[in-house]
Amino acid sequence: MPIYEYRCEECDADFELFIRSLSQPAHPTCPECGSHRVKRAISLFGVGKSSANSTLGVSCDTGST
Repeated sequence: MPIYEYRCEECDADFELFIRSLSQPAHPTCPECGSHRVKRAISLFGVGKSSANSTLGVSCDTGST
């Protein structure tokens, strides 16, 4: 059950939509203005952690063997 992020093309509002099943409408409406002109946005949740962790110097190595 994914959560999708959307951006309204009318009012530029960003919102998330929790999809419970494939039977839900494929064209959501903006909760701010009610427009049907929304597009799926790129989710920051999908960004790979390995590149972010290496940039921050974070390691998964616990040091114990």
